[in-house]
Amino acid sequence: MRFLIKFSYDGSSYCGFQKQKGKNTIEENLENALTKINNGIKTTITATGRTDKGVHALAQYGHVDLNVNITEYKLKRALNSNLPDDIHVIETKVVDDNFHARYNVKSKTYKYVINLGEYNPIERNYVFQYNYKLDIDSMKKGIKYFEGEHDYRSFVTDNKEKDNCVRNITYTDIQQKEDKLIITFKGNGFLRYQVRNMVGYLIKVGEGKVSPSSVQEVLESKDRTKSGKTAPAQGLYLYEVKY
Repeated sequence: MRFLIKFSYDGSSYCGFQKQKGKNTIEENLENALTKINNGIKTTITATGRTDKGVHALAQYGHVDLNVNITEYKLKRALNSNLPDDIHVIETKVVDDNFHARYNVKSKTYKYVINLGEYNPIERNYVFQYNYKLDIDSMKKGIKYFEGEHDYRSFVTDNKEKDNCVRNITYTDIQQKEDKLIITFKGNGFLRYQVRNMVGYLIKVGEGKVSPSSVQEVLESKDRTKSGKTAPAQGLYLYEVKY
C-alpha cells in the first residue's frame, strides 16, 4: 500500500535531508521509523525534493510503500512516536500505486526570512541575522525579473552537472513585517541552492551594489560567478507543495 506523508522539520541539527554515511539526516530518521513500523523490512521514502543542511520545512512530502495493514491515522501516530521531536508528521493518506511524490508536483513555494533589526540570538537558527537596513523598494523591483520561464544557470550551484536549468517561477513577493523581511518564490521546481543564490543577489540589490535590472543581465549571462554569494541556510523554509 502506498502512502503520501506530509511532514515538517527543524533542520538546525541535521546535515540536510538526504542520507549521508555517518551523518544525521532527515531521510535516515524517517526511514528508520518506517522500517520499524514495516515489521523490520528496509523501507525507503521518496521525497518531493531535498533540502540542504540547516534548511527547514513547514510542508515536505514523500511517498512510501508499506507491507503492513495500517490505517492513515495509526501510521501518523506510529511515525510521530518513533521520530525525534524536531521532525513531525502532519498527515498521512493512501494514494494510488502510480503516485509519485516528486514527479507529480505542480508547484513548490519557498520562503526566506531576514532580520533587518537588532541581532536576535534566539532566532539565529531560523532567521538570517542580516541586522542592517536594505532598500526594499529596489529589491521588489529586482525580484520581478526572476518571474517567468528562464534558464537559471547563473543562480545554480554545481550547474556543470545540470544539462537543464530551465524552470518556471510563477510568483514572487517581498513583504516587510516589523524588522522581518519575508521573500517568497513559487515555481514548478527549484535547483540546488537556487533560492538562496537568488536571495543573495537580491540582498546585493538592497545594498545598492547592483541595480534591480541587473537581475535580468545576470540571468541572461548563464554565469554563476556573476550572481555572487549564497544566502545562509537558516532563513530558508520549504513552505508549500501543491499536487
